[in-house]
Amino acid sequence: MKALICKAHGGPETLVVGEMPAREPGPKEVAIRVMAAGVNFPDTLMLQDKYQIKPPLPFVPGSEAAGVVARVGAEVRTVKPGDRVMSYMNWGAFAEEAVVEAGNVLPMPAAMDFVSAAAFTMTYGTSLYALEDRAQLQRGESLLVLGAAGGVGLAAVEIGALIGARVIAAASSEEKLALCRQHGAVETINYARESLRERIRQLTGDQGVDVVYDPVGGGFSEQALRGTAWGGRFLVIGFAGGEIARVPLNLPLLKGCAIVGVSWGGLLRREMPGKQKHLQSLARLAEKLKPHVSATYPLARGGEAIAAVAERRAQGKVVITVAAP
Repeated sequence: MKALICKAHGGPETLVVGEMPAREPGPKEVAIRVMAAGVNFPDTLMLQDKYQIKPPLPFVPGSEAAGVVARVGAEVRTVKPGDRVMSYMNWGAFAEEAVVEAGNVLPMPAAMDFVSAAAFTMTYGTSLYALEDRAQLQRGESLLVLGAAGGVGLAAVEIGALIGARVIAAASSEEKLALCRQHGAVETINYARESLRERIRQLTGDQGVDVVYDPVGGGFSEQALRGTAWGGRFLVIGFAGGEIARVPLNLPLLKGCAIVGVSWGGLLRREMPGKQKHLQSLARLAEKLKPHVSATYPLARGGEAIAAVAERRAQGKVVITVAAP
């Protein structure tokens, strides 16, 4: 099968399109004929050997895909060959076929196309888990989303609006903020031109925000933490800005707020009861929301797609198209 292959750690330019052997699914696994695969920030880290999951070389990157079930393992009863599905995996999505655990496979809504489905699972799964489970965001609360025009950020804006929160989107350009307003943000902050901390104060009447969603890290993290309300929740999603924030721990003490780690992959790997409940909620969410896909690339240009995400040029999601329906 054709695949986008990482043979040596480095940047997206090191990837090559070549042949990899297809694998038969194990008893609890599903082989998916991949139609489209979403690109996510962890994919860029895995190529550089900077991610907590470290596949052996050579490997096929890609952590989410949509396609048609080709074969199933002997113990699989949840899907069958011919079903249209979307799925999360540790790696392997940027190929004509991917083998995944049956528990990580969700049915595609009838009205959803493969490109949208390929952009859904990881970003909406992360944001749903963060806001619904880890923050327990409530209707009427305020939610500040950093990096709000990125994949997980825009999903958080949409889910926050669906819950009924007052969503404040923070991003680095007016173009990105306009996109956030289209997807449910009621207030915006351009942190390339104005002080994040001061703008939070203005928008909340010095009360602070109830929940901060931070996939960026770096210097913005401390400013956002200082803008958190009493009893607020600060969600650590990731570090797309490239720098892991170091924050003064007197701040959560003074504010009575919580710093909460969000590891969606950890949920899928470790907490089986919580995993099933969450995936059921995610499947219902897929009926209501459609991802914003700003660009698609064919498999032969997959390195360009990954570079767009690595360099934070993408708005919403970038998808690699693998096969025609």
